[in-house]
Amino acid sequence: MTTLLGISGALRKDSRNTALISEAARLFAPDEFVMADLRLPLYDGDLEDSAGIPDAVHTLHAQIKAADAIVISTPEYNKNLSGVLKNALDWLSRVRPQPWAGKPVAIVSAASGRAGGERAQYSLRHCMTPFNPRILQGPEIMIATADNAFDDDGRLVNEFSTKSLTKLMDALRAEI
Repeated sequence: MTTLLGISGALRKDSRNTALISEAARLFAPDEFVMADLRLPLYDGDLEDSAGIPDAVHTLHAQIKAADAIVISTPEYNKNLSGVLKNALDWLSRVRPQPWAGKPVAIVSAASGRAGGERAQYSLRHCMTPFNPRILQGPEIMIATADNAFDDDGRLVNEFSTKSLTKLMDALRAEI
C-alpha cells in the first residue's frame, strides 16, 4: 500500500498550489492520499517552552513519517516560499526523530507570475537541506500564470505541464 502526503504552502480554499497537489496525487495514483494541514501557530520558543509542541505539529510529523512519498507545492510570496510553509518547517525542526531523512520528496509550484514560483522552489530546497530528504531534481514543475492553468475540474489545461507532472510523479513513485 502506497501513501502519498501532499503539503500545500497555501491556505486559501481555492489555492492553485493545492489544486496542483491534487493533480499530482491523481497522476501518482496512490493507494492512500493525505493532505497535510499547515494551520499551525507561529513558531515561538516561549510557546514551545510553556505548552510544548502543538498537537497539529505532532500530527504533521506523524503524517510525514508514515508517508512513502511527499509532494510539496509552494506559492511564491515576495520572491520566496510562503511563511506558512516555512513556519511548518520551523516547528518540525523541533520534533525528534526527524521524519524527513531519506524520504522521497517532489517539489512543485504554481504562481501568478511568469516564473511559476521558481524562486520559491529554490528557497524551499534550501530550507529542506538540514532535514536531509531525497528531493527529486526534475522534471521541474513551475506553473506560471496559474489562474489560467486549471480547468473547472482542477485539471491542468496545458498538455506539456501534464506530461511533465506525470514524469515527476512517475519518478517519485520509482523512489519508493
